[in-house]
Amino acid sequence: MTENAFNVIKWGTHMEQQLKIKKVLNNNVVIAAHPTYEEVVLIGKGIGFNRKHGDEISFDKADKTFLLSNEQEKEQYVSLLPYIDENLIDFMNDILLHIEARMGQELNQHIHVALTDHLAFAIKRAKQDLQFSNPFLLEIESLYPKEYQIAMEVVTMIYDKMAIQFPEGEVGFIALHIHSAVTDKTLREINKHNYLITHLVRLVEETMDITIDKNSVDYHRLVQHLHRAIDRVYQNEHVGDEIRLANMLKEEYPVCYNLAWKLIKVMQKQLNKPVDESEAIYLTIHLQRLTHKP
Repeated sequence: MTENAFNVIKWGTHMEQQLKIKKVLNNNVVIAAHPTYEEVVLIGKGIGFNRKHGDEISFDKADKTFLLSNEQEKEQYVSLLPYIDENLIDFMNDILLHIEARMGQELNQHIHVALTDHLAFAIKRAKQDLQFSNPFLLEIESLYPKEYQIAMEVVTMIYDKMAIQFPEGEVGFIALHIHSAVTDKTLREINKHNYLITHLVRLVEETMDITIDKNSVDYHRLVQHLHRAIDRVYQNEHVGDEIRLANMLKEEYPVCYNLAWKLIKVMQKQLNKPVDESEAIYLTIHLQRLTHKP
């Protein structure tokens, strides 16, 4: 069950449904027992003020509701809240609603824990003037342009609300959290793939003895193709068998063709999965565009 499903319940026929509070986490967050979904997290300004275990609360008192069916995530969320300013918890509600509306789809429940945790410590770092670089920033912007744009909007929201200026790298980190929440991929998996793409791009530069313009259209095409190629590996998809085209490219662009196979072998080793041979065709075309000097 997703948080969007809860919104249907909230604003539908069950709008006045009464729930029993199981735990008050702070003035703005409570955990309540639900007859169908067992436990739900209710978030709203002052929703937990002067309330205790066993009190009844109307479903429509919450601004946002979600499930934390994963026991480990629920424990993380409960243990995290005492260390976070209650105003931030309330503001997180606005941030998550904004992300959900802009993405036009429901978010995986884990973003409540992961993004809240990340932003709380990012704000702390910003106040202490501690900055972390993001080595995948350009790749993230190229791979997830919509998430990146929304992350920039989140950073603006934080500045407008709290007068805290985040370094540019934080936009990339927030974009990854958003992408994770809409794809159900873990941040570890996403970062692993971004590292692989960065490694492959560096390999192209070293082999071809060039410096790639990270703002060029051809660079973005290459990065996006590598990303889709990795996805195809996991989905066991094939891009087609074009033997004649492969032979032509091998003769016409031998350096790029051989480099394409070098990249494929690196991908196979890092992903520990076979890569469709036809990927060499499309990689060769991208590499030829990238390295072609008129």
